[in-house]
Amino acid sequence: MKKAIAGFFAGILMTGFLAWQVGGSLMLQEYPSPYGMEETAARIQGNIQAAGWDLSGLRSPSNTIRKLGATVPNVLLVEACNPDYSKPILKDDTTRILSILMPCTITIYEKADGKVYIGLMNSGLMGRLFGPMVTEVMQKVAADQQKFITFDPSKPAPPLIRNKPGGGGGTGKGGLQDLGGC
Repeated sequence: MKKAIAGFFAGILMTGFLAWQVGGSLMLQEYPSPYGMEETAARIQGNIQAAGWDLSGLRSPSNTIRKLGATVPNVLLVEACNPDYSKPILKDDTTRILSILMPCTITIYEKADGKVYIGLMNSGLMGRLFGPMVTEVMQKVAADQQKFITFDPSKPAPPLIRNKPGGGGGTGKGGLQDLGGC
């Protein structure tokens, strides 16, 4: 009997340890990009707009860190919003806290190997943690995110949309925030 109880608790500990070790890699997804930083960002922006989402920001946290005197690799954050997806989440008191995940952010960054990578939150998996309505919405977000990072090499890259007068966003036409801060 003692062996069975010890085995049960050992199994629980092992499961917890494995979840701790691989949990982060399940929640975040990384993809290599065949393009440089700005072209990757521009192609993602074009795909976001083609999918009917609004561009809400383009930021470079690495620029902010560099202004403080540190040397860091390039990082760009492309931010997008789809009001059809965010509206049901923002309307409900029990899910409004998930606004912390809005806008949808895609990161583009360089690694020491000199290559450019794209990082996404695993929206489909994340949504499952918050009930059926959020699961349904986040499954749609996950499908759209895959479209954002699927590039057609036969088409030229659109121009990178940086900053428009007035900043902000939500125009669907590329009015974006500055390339500043964290």
